Amino acid sequence: MKSTPNQDPRLLRRKRVQAGLSQGDLAAQAEISQSYMSMLEAGRASASAPVLARIADVLDCQIGDLMPPEPSVAGTAA
Repeated sequence: MKSTPNQDPRLLRRKRVQAGLSQGDLAAQAEISQSYMSMLEAGRASASAPVLARIADVLDCQIGDLMPPEPSVAGTAA
């Protein structure tokens, strides 16, 4: 069974592009390898909480801005 990455790869890439950073730039500033950054954006790896925190810090956003939306549950009362 394939696990779902902690981060939303599309949101991560969108935030990086909006910040005007290359994968290499973001990786260097977040103190991770460029290959790992590539895997995060492709959804082939999950970022740990500390890595997500560093990426969010570089991108000047909240960790939640990089997370997939929570699935809605039909029939659940608010």
